[in-house]
Amino acid sequence: MTERAQSGTDVVANGWRLALPAVVLAFLAILALYRETAMTMVEIWSRSETFAHGFLVAPITLWLIWRIRSDVARLSPRPSALALVGVVAAGFFWLLGELATVGVLSQFALTTMVVLTVPAVLGLQVAWRIAFPLAFLYFSVPFGEFALPQLMEWTADYAILGLRLSGIPVYREGLHFVIPSGSWSVVEACSGVRYLIASLTVGTLFAYLNYHSLIRRLVFVGIAFIVPVIANWLRAYMIVMLGHFSGNALAVGVDHLIYGWVFFGVVIMIMFWVGSRWREDEFSSPVVLSAVASEQSTGEHSSSLLCALMLIVLAPIWPLAQWHIERSLPHEANQLETLGPIDNWPVVPDQLTGWTPRFENPSAKMQNTFGSDGQKVGLYIAYYRNQDYSRKMVSSANVLVSTNNLMWTQVARGTRQIVLNQQPIVVRSAELRSVDSSRMLVWQWYWVNGHVTASDYKAKAYTALSRLTGQGDDSAVIVAYALMDEAGGAETALEAFIHAAGPVIERALTRTREEK
Repeated sequence: MTERAQSGTDVVANGWRLALPAVVLAFLAILALYRETAMTMVEIWSRSETFAHGFLVAPITLWLIWRIRSDVARLSPRPSALALVGVVAAGFFWLLGELATVGVLSQFALTTMVVLTVPAVLGLQVAWRIAFPLAFLYFSVPFGEFALPQLMEWTADYAILGLRLSGIPVYREGLHFVIPSGSWSVVEACSGVRYLIASLTVGTLFAYLNYHSLIRRLVFVGIAFIVPVIANWLRAYMIVMLGHFSGNALAVGVDHLIYGWVFFGVVIMIMFWVGSRWREDEFSSPVVLSAVASEQSTGEHSSSLLCALMLIVLAPIWPLAQWHIERSLPHEANQLETLGPIDNWPVVPDQLTGWTPRFENPSAKMQNTFGSDGQKVGLYIAYYRNQDYSRKMVSSANVLVSTNNLMWTQVARGTRQIVLNQQPIVVRSAELRSVDSSRMLVWQWYWVNGHVTASDYKAKAYTALSRLTGQGDDSAVIVAYALMDEAGGAETALEAFIHAAGPVIERALTRTREEK
C-alpha cells in the first residue's frame, strides 16, 4: 500500500472513532425520548405469539451488519443534512400517531427515526451499504393484524370450496358453516396471519442471504407471501376433513393448533429447500476508497458528532409538543347530554334485545329503545374524550359482536348509503343472528367533533387533526339497530328513525362537546 493510500485508510479509521460513538449516542437519545413507544413494542412482543419474533430483529440486524463490517469500515462517514430533516419529519408522524392513538403509526415512525439516524450521522454511502439490515428493522413493528378479517374470509371461502368439491354438503353463514358431522367457525387463530408474518420475516431474510439478484429476491419474497396464505387454506380444509372422518375425535381443541403449526413448518421447509436450488454464490462488491486530504476528512468526521448533537437537540421537539397538547386537556365527559324528544319516536320501556355493542371504556354512553307505529329501533351511543391507548373509540377491541359472544354472531357485513341531517353518508351495515335464530340489522357510524364518517381511517385522521389544532378529541360511535323480518321492515324502520333522530343526536353530541 502506498503512503497516500495508507494515510487515507488512517483518516477513515480515525473518522469511525468519532462517528461510531456519535451514532450510538443518537440511538440512545431517540430510544430514551420515545421510550414509551419502544416499550409498547416490547410489551406486544412479549404477550403476542404473532409478534414474538420482534425480540430477534435487532440482533439479526446487528449480525447482518457484522458480516459486512470490513466493507463498511472502508467507507468514510459523511453526515447527511437531508436525512436529518427526514428524522425530524418522522418525528412529526410519531406525534400524529400519538394524537390519533394509532400505535402502529407511532411505532413505524420511531423505527424510521432509528433507520434515518444512520445516514444522518454516518452518511448516505454507509447507509446504502447496510440498507437491507436497516430495512429489516421494520419487521420489529407489530403490524399486520389489520388483515385478520380478510384472511378469515378467504380461509372460510376456500375451506368451504374444498369441502364442496369433496362432495360434502355445506351450509354457510358468514364465517360459520355446518356440515353433516358438526358445525365449524373460522376464528382469529384460523386466519393464518401468524403463518404469513413469520413466513415473510424469515423468507425476506432467506432471500437476502441466498440471492444477489434483485429480481430473485423479490420473487422469493412474493412466494413467501403467497405460500402461507394458500397453505393456511389447505390446513383449514384438512382439519375439517380430519374432524369429519374421525367423528370429531381428531383436529379439535389443542391438537387443532398443533396440526396447524406442524403443517406450516413442513410447508416452509419445502419452500426453503426449493428456493435453495436457485441460490447464487456469494460475492463481495468492490468498495473504492478514495484518497482524500487529511484536513478535509477530519472536518467531515467531526461533523458526524456535530450532526448527532443536532439530532439530540431536535428529537425532543415532538414529545414536548405532545406534552403541551395534553397538559390542556378538558375535564372528563361523565355523562352524555339527553337526546330530548324525537318526533313520532318516543322512548319505550321494553328493550329491543339484550344485545349491546362492545365498545370499551367510553367516557359516557346511552342505550335506549324507541317505538313508532309498531316498529322498534334501538340506539346506542358511546362518547369518548381524552382518548389514550387504554380508552379509544376506534380500536380492534371495539366491535359489534366479539368472537366469544355466546348469544350473537355476525353473519354479514357491508355498507349502506343513508341520508343523515339532509346529507348523504355511507354507514357500516351488519346482520347479526342470535342463538334463537332471530336476526338484527345494524347500522354504525362515527362522529368526531362534528365530522361524520364510517371509516376507521378517516375517524383517526379527524381525531389527530382536531387535537393538533387544539380542538380536543371529542368523538362518538352511533349504532342503530332493528330486528329483521321477511318483509324487510328493519331497513324501513331504521331509515325513518334516523331521518327523525339525526338532528337530535347531533345537537346532543354538540352540547356534550361544549360542556368542557
